Amino acid sequence: MRLSCATSAITEQAAPDDERFRHLVDQAPFMLWASGPDTLCTFFNRPWLEFRGRSMEQEVGNGWLEGVHPEDRQRWLETYQRAFEARQAFFLEFRLRRADGQYRWIRGSGITQYTREGRFQGYIGSCVEIPEPQRALPPNPLTAREVQVLALVADGKSTKEIAALLNISYKTADSHRSRIMEKLGVHETASLVRYAVRQGIVGA
Repeated sequence: MRLSCATSAITEQAAPDDERFRHLVDQAPFMLWASGPDTLCTFFNRPWLEFRGRSMEQEVGNGWLEGVHPEDRQRWLETYQRAFEARQAFFLEFRLRRADGQYRWIRGSGITQYTREGRFQGYIGSCVEIPEPQRALPPNPLTAREVQVLALVADGKSTKEIAALLNISYKTADSHRSRIMEKLGVHETASLVRYAVRQGIVGA
């Protein structure tokens, strides 16, 4: 956030070491993280750990913040804290240190997660690397959830599969897809895929 039952697993309070949880989110086409109600990160999927070249133990809590560029760290913390306190989704572009020591621009987003009883559980978020030329593109008009839906559309998932993977109804998934097309002014899946690639939401 493939984002694969990650949302459902977190909502059901699956432990990060749950094999089903790990297997599903490790197949996501993007880096994915989760945090608890105390703001601290509790899980990172395999694409994240491979990008960072670090272990889960090193990244959880606030360990991953060591990899955020010093010039971007405070901005990230302030954005996250504001969203956390307001229980709102957020977007942010920042630089994250890759396993080879280079800082790469990342487009990150996070959305709130709740139990079936409505108890706040924290956030689940996705991150994608932004190719340098794409940093000059106009701001993405999509919401955090729409970006996640678009990433799955671009990955070849059907509306039915997206609904199952994001633990939402078919009607809601279809509505997200329709709004994405309306916002982007496109009418076919191929155009959605091209947009997702240009924006760095998925790889080419």
